[in-house]
Amino acid sequence: MKKIKETAKAFLAIPYIKYIVVLVCGIVLIGFGGSNSVWSHLKNKILINELKDEIEFYESEYQRDQAQIHQLQSNPKAMERIARERYFMKTPDEDIFVLIDDEEAVKTNDANETTE
Repeated sequence: MKKIKETAKAFLAIPYIKYIVVLVCGIVLIGFGGSNSVWSHLKNKILINELKDEIEFYESEYQRDQAQIHQLQSNPKAMERIARERYFMKTPDEDIFVLIDDEEAVKTNDANETTE
């Protein structure tokens, strides 16, 4: 215990130690504490970059959708193609075969057949 007291007294005897301790505490507080810290600032910069990437993605999706809308409005064959592909619409003299490529759907169908 005596050795600790002597070490503390020797540490406090350094002339500018108060200023160094306050400076280190201030840097730690500004760097890592509070909502306006450097750490929060860096996290917000990363979030901003992610959101900018997301904006670019959605803008490209919007442009693609606008081009498709324009094509659907100007080309009746495109509307027919969409109706056939997405909604399985057909003419009266056609037959449509739907092929499932989803393994999970096949597993659930197999399970339903074995339990019946």
